[in-house]
Amino acid sequence: MNKMKIVAIAISKKKGTRKTPVEYADLIQDYGLKGDAHAGPWHRQVSFLAGESIQASRDQGLDVSFGDFAENIATSGIDWKGITIGTLIELGEGSFVEITQIGKECHNKCAIYYQAGDCIMPKEGVFARVLKGGRIRCNDNINISHPADRKE
Repeated sequence: MNKMKIVAIAISKKKGTRKTPVEYADLIQDYGLKGDAHAGPWHRQVSFLAGESIQASRDQGLDVSFGDFAENIATSGIDWKGITIGTLIELGEGSFVEITQIGKECHNKCAIYYQAGDCIMPKEGVFARVLKGGRIRCNDNINISHPADRKE
């Protein structure tokens, strides 16, 4: 099995824009990524997208990179389409998020949509809230705990 890891982290000051890649970021409990416009007291504090999906868009001829789909964290080795709401994700050394939403409805067509004729984030992006904060870095490992594995 492929090792699950963070391949890119990206933040933006404004919603509706591409995000800028960074080497590391601070996850804040019940808030999101420090400095990111999507952080706040709601259920979509952090967004994830498979790096493989971004590569597939490149393979279709799109000039896209990490952050261009407004994802906070791009990953490798995870099939996000198979993740369920309530799944716990450990990022790096002890930061935890809980998956709260799979996909999203786009109210406004973003720059990627106009460039590509489509955007993968509504179909393939997943969203989470931060349960335990900490610093995360590119190449950090990711561990998944499915809801059925939880011991209450």
